[in-house]
Amino acid sequence: MRVFPAMLIACCLASPMAMAQVPANTPSAAAAPITAAGKWRASKVIGVNVYNEANEKVGDISELIIDSAGRVEGAVLSVGGFLGMGEHLVAVPMTQLKFANEAGKTTTGTTASNTKEWYPDRAVLNTTKDQLKSMPQFKY
Repeated sequence: MRVFPAMLIACCLASPMAMAQVPANTPSAAAAPITAAGKWRASKVIGVNVYNEANEKVGDISELIIDSAGRVEGAVLSVGGFLGMGEHLVAVPMTQLKFANEAGKTTTGTTASNTKEWYPDRAVLNTTKDQLKSMPQFKY
């Protein structure tokens, strides 16, 4: 009867030593965080407001279109509508969009300071809301 408690105590004392011998799962240098300059999270780009050169809001980014190689080909813009009703979806090549962090100032993705911004403030497209509404509807 005394053997069972002794075995139980021995097992409890040995288990922390066995756990201490397991190597810690430390991240490698390849998995270390990357700097944010020039790189944006797709989930943060979706929803960014799109303005024209006259600083008028023409829509917002609804989706991003990615090709089979993983490159972002274009963006689907939501134009008009209210609360998802009556919106007009159009696809625009990514090369036509310029991104900005302030009105009137466009950027290629780099930030002047060392802050980690994973998204742009706005997108600028040289068009009007009427021109976007006259484009063919993008269908999923």
